[in-house]
This record gives sequence, C-alpha cells and structure tokens, in this order.
Amino acid sequence: MSYPPALVPEDVTRLVAERFNAGDAAGAAALYQEGAVLAYPLDRPVVGRAAIQVVYQHMVDAGVKFTMESPLTSVLFEDLALTSTLSADGVGVRVQVLRRQGDGSWLRIIDRPEVPPNR
Repeated sequence: MSYPPALVPEDVTRLVAERFNAGDAAGAAALYQEGAVLAYPLDRPVVGRAAIQVVYQHMVDAGVKFTMESPLTSVLFEDLALTSTLSADGVGVRVQVLRRQGDGSWLRIIDRPEVPPNR
C-alpha cells in the first residue's frame, strides 16, 4: 500500500497515531526507516520496521488507542530532527529522532515513546 509521506518532521507523530488508531500497524511502521529502533518497552527495544510492526500489531489487537498530542518545536540539524510531544497523560515527554529521506520526506530512526519526569 502507498502512504502519503511526512513532509515536515511534525507530521510523523500525527500520521503514526492516525494510522495506528485506524488499526493499520503496517502503515504506522512505514513511518520508520528500515533499521529504526523503538525503545518500547524501554528495557527491551526492538530494531527494524518489521519488528516495530509486530509491536504495533500486538497493541492494535489489544485495543490500544493513541491520544493525539500536539508536537513541540522540532530541533533540526542537517538531515536530522529531534521531535517531541508532552504526553497527554502528563507523565512525561515522548521523543523521536527522524532522518530526512532522499525524497524530502521524514522517517523515524529512534523512538522513545515516553520519558518520565525526573529520571
């Protein structure tokens, strides 16, 4: 399936949530570069788009839904972006590192879904 690309870094979080909430684990995982790391759970990170899709599919099957969160200002350096959102439940910050692709779109390369405060 062909998906519209994330044209700015801030699009990625919204698109992941939209696709995930629609039950499309493959579509959410497509926003990760091949070889990307998802640190969820933090002590057992997974590597690669296929592994990320498996994690997301388990969550979709369990009925998990992502809350739409507004992005904070991204920090850019050449073809890298650090993106983040305040978690909707107020327990921390979600952070991701993205890389601009050859076609100008953005994909996640490192994803740490939640950083609890004071840790």
